[in-house]
Formats: sequence, structure tokens, C-alpha cells
Amino acid sequence: MIKIIAVKYLNTLPFVYGIEESGFLRDFILELDIPSICAQKLENGEADIGLVPIAALNKLKDYNVFSDYCIGAEKSVGSVLLVAQKPIDELKEIYLDYQSRTTNFLIQIIYNKYLDISPLWINSTAGFERSIRGSTGGVIIGDRALELADQFRYKYDLAALWNKYTNLPFVFACWVAKSSVSKATLSQFSQAISWGVAHKHEVVHDSDIDIDVKHYLDNCISYELDYSKREAMELYLDELRALHLAQGTST
Repeated sequence: MIKIIAVKYLNTLPFVYGIEESGFLRDFILELDIPSICAQKLENGEADIGLVPIAALNKLKDYNVFSDYCIGAEKSVGSVLLVAQKPIDELKEIYLDYQSRTTNFLIQIIYNKYLDISPLWINSTAGFERSIRGSTGGVIIGDRALELADQFRYKYDLAALWNKYTNLPFVFACWVAKSSVSKATLSQFSQAISWGVAHKHEVVHDSDIDIDVKHYLDNCISYELDYSKREAMELYLDELRALHLAQGTST
């Protein structure tokens, strides 16, 4: 029995659809959770295959990136935002989304390296969005970002900001597998998620969020882990190491 863990957001619907409905995979358990928990469980070796936020890649033991698919964006992604009632350069403190580490590090990289501003970073818990006001901003990711964005005067798409400063796409998560997983299983899994992406329009109605899901999956999310995205991953991980060195923290 193969245990698979993935993120429970709209952008993973094509992957989940392929895993569950393509027929390529049998004898599997699929678990869905928020990105930070997915990363934690993979770091603890609790799954055979997982969609891992890229900030966790350096912490994984006995896992390898094996798939040519990811959760990425060429420019704007729509669901990873810095939101506020004031402009980005006037914010004094920023809530970091408890559901994500990759995005929290991304906003810190953008501020430290490209804006040269040092706001106060605040760890958050559920419901922190209600505290975003005045000179306090917040990072919001996933389906919540799609739902809440219009409540704020200023919205900054973090994938678009990354592209502005690096001229590269961004990768939020990629597929990894334990080295013990057989090549046959990896091949079946790859066929399953490829099938899911090819049939993604069949899942556009599987959402309670009042947005154009077809537009989001077609124009905001980029699923192919191509050369430019791999280059972006390497740059992000380099910047992450530099950030940790500057902050005196560990990776």
C-alpha cells in the first residue's frame, strides 16, 4: 500500500482527480492537508510520495524529486498574496500565514533582498486575517486568498513579484518520493497525475468558492516542472539559505 500526501487546495484538484480516477494507481492511501503539515509529515517520513512545499526540500531525507509536474506559476498565481490596507513599502508588521512556510520565506526574501525593508514578522494562527489593518499586512495563501482578496485595498501577488525581480516563474510545491518506491509505481503515479492535468476541466465544478475555477487552473497555475522552473527552485533555495544565514537561523 502506497501512502500519498498532497495539499488540499483548488490547485491540486487535477492531481487528486488523476490519482483517484485515472485507473493507473491501485492500493494507495491519499491524505490531504495544508502545505505546512504536508511538509512536516514528509520530513518525518510519514508518506511514500508527497507534494512537498519547496522550502522543505533541504530537510527531506531519503526523498527525491521525480516528477515533471509541480504547483507553479509563470507570473501571477492569484492565490498567494500579501494583502493590506496600505502600500507594501508602508507596512510596519506582517502576519505570516500559518499554513505555509515556502510563502512566508518568499515574502521575507522579497523584502530583505529586493525592497531592503525590514518589517516585523508575526507568526499567525487561524483567524489572523481579521487583524490585517492599518500598517499591518498579512500573507494569505490558497483558497482563502481567492475568497478574501477583495476585502483589502492593496493586494500583491507574490509569484508576480518574484517574476518582476528575477524574471523567472515560481514553484510552490513539487512531487517527491522515497528512494524505496519502485520505478513501476513511480511510472504509474506519473501517468495518473499527467492524466489528471490533461482532464483538469472535468473538475472545475468541484469547488464551493465563487471564482472562475477554469480560468484559475488554466491561466494562473502552471503544472509543468520545466527547465525555467527548476532554475527558479534552485535560486529560491539559494536565497533561502542566504536568508537563514542573515537571520542566524537554520534551514
